[in-house]
Amino acid sequence: MNRYSIAIRPYRLIFHQPAGTSRGVYTTRDVYYLYLSSTSRPEDVGIGECAPLPDLSCDATPDYLEILRRICLDVNRKGTLPSDELLRPYPSIRFALETAQRHLERGSWALWDTDFSRGESGIPINGLIWMGDRTTMLKRIEEKIRQGFRCIKMKIGAIDFDEELSLLRHIRRHFSAKEIELRVDANGAFSPELALDLLSRLHELELHSIEQPIRSGQWEEMARLTSLSPLPIALDEELIGHHTAEDKIHLLEQIVPQYIILKPSLHGGLSGSDEWINIAQQRGIGWWITSALESNIGLNAIAQWSACHQISMPQGLGTGMLYRNNIQMPISIVGDRLWYTPDLCI
Repeated sequence: MNRYSIAIRPYRLIFHQPAGTSRGVYTTRDVYYLYLSSTSRPEDVGIGECAPLPDLSCDATPDYLEILRRICLDVNRKGTLPSDELLRPYPSIRFALETAQRHLERGSWALWDTDFSRGESGIPINGLIWMGDRTTMLKRIEEKIRQGFRCIKMKIGAIDFDEELSLLRHIRRHFSAKEIELRVDANGAFSPELALDLLSRLHELELHSIEQPIRSGQWEEMARLTSLSPLPIALDEELIGHHTAEDKIHLLEQIVPQYIILKPSLHGGLSGSDEWINIAQQRGIGWWITSALESNIGLNAIAQWSACHQISMPQGLGTGMLYRNNIQMPISIVGDRLWYTPDLCI
């Protein structure tokens, strides 16, 4: 009978530059790598990444490490992996175990057989602009465009709104909506009272969409915005903590967003995110996939899984260069695409 065992390795990632959002500034990021082995493949190890985001992930509680240790201890004692039901409240742990098991079974970082994993095609991605002062953000925008990105996502909500508008106008003066697609992410920074006016002003600049304009949990206000806003709205934080299909259906049918954004570490692991995608597609709601500041181990797993889906727009998978001590992996960004290099032996 096959038996599993798990070891935990904590790791602190260090940002090259402070990463600013309306929730605050990140300078470091703590993650946990799970090393999964089995008696049926004693020579192999599967690695998965637990990367809960403080003050955001539903499982980022003060006793997170204790819970993780308890789950892993249970695996080591019983030799079996936890049930889906047990892992539903812990999406980051679910994601780590799913991807560690896949890595162990495949014996390769190419977790599925796709054009991407064979190095035959890259995944289109957006260039991410973190919050900062106007000069810094403008410099970052120009750098992303020089690198070849045709979709720019800008974090907004921390500096003066008129300054943020002027940055977006600067891009539009030089590039039309056909040349550069613009997305913004407010991380819930707008007040419900002012949101519709701000969305109308943003819409004048021919933006693609805005993520989470108001704080999550305000369903009635968000539903009003999705029905009245001229700018398409994408839900992100709103999806956190909804673990069952019934909950997901209820949320999407109440708010009716134009898009949802899937982050496996936050939104139910790979299987939970697949469920979100299926429910959204049945209701004509668009979607795309992004990482949640994982290291390259988690980023590669998300990219490998993303490539199994029909991707028609840029994904948010360009975070591999954020850390000065990232884990080396056979993924790289060329222009505005993420590529996997199967011949690179790690």
